[in-house]
Amino acid sequence: MAEKHVLGISGGKDSAALAVFVRQHHPELDVEYFFTDTGKELPEVYEFLGRLEGFLGKPIARLNPRRDFDFWLREYKHFLPSAQTRWCTRQLKLAPFEQWIRPMLAAGDTVTSYVAIRADEEYREGYTSKHENLKVRLPFREGGIDKKGVMDILESSGVGIPKYYDWRSRSGCTFCFFQQKIEWVRLKERHPDAFEEAKQYEKNALEHGSPFTWTQGEPLDELEKPARVIQIVTDFERRKQRDLANRPINPLRPVETLEDIDDIYGEDEGNGACVVCHK
Repeated sequence: MAEKHVLGISGGKDSAALAVFVRQHHPELDVEYFFTDTGKELPEVYEFLGRLEGFLGKPIARLNPRRDFDFWLREYKHFLPSAQTRWCTRQLKLAPFEQWIRPMLAAGDTVTSYVAIRADEEYREGYTSKHENLKVRLPFREGGIDKKGVMDILESSGVGIPKYYDWRSRSGCTFCFFQQKIEWVRLKERHPDAFEEAKQYEKNALEHGSPFTWTQGEPLDELEKPARVIQIVTDFERRKQRDLANRPINPLRPVETLEDIDDIYGEDEGNGACVVCHK
């Protein structure tokens, strides 16, 4: 029997900061890092994983589902995943992780999984272990590390944040249904091929009777119309300016910026956060 330590990397800032934190504060641990690849990730995610591997000094294992997004879409009668039916998280994220650690547990090993839930995320529960030899630890919650702490860790380490944070607040699939409407607009600008693929998935789902579109109540072919795009961008800029105007002035940081879109729309605006993919 052995004691194993595993840490999942989502491609976002929180899990990357946790990997840096554990590497810096617990160098004695032989941590196995993993990334569950849905095959529908942004190219910026892969670039960031390479940068993080350079800091960690070891590779991040890529876990690929035995069956891809298209297979499970057919299994679920072409109904798109949604906040109400999150089969993508279950089949493309949780299942591959459980398959990966199963041989460790079967060998009688004790496995500790480190999860990046921050101290300021009281609403998140994270992964619940179903095996007595699988322990889940939340170092950020235990250490009182919040969002600012995460940003400080990444900045001081030199790892920085993924480039997609220039225009988007969430990691995970290219067409994650937790995206805000402004993020769909920006996806069309930055990765038009991915936006067209998302439109085709949505069109096929609606033809099969799916009650869900990628963004609630508005199909992408309506969202991308020029007048609608102008409205979405204008609304976003208005909210951003209003949020900045309402923030207290910090004399140490006189020019305040917004770290991500959730700062404007709020954590719950996008129907919550994916248990695994969030940040």
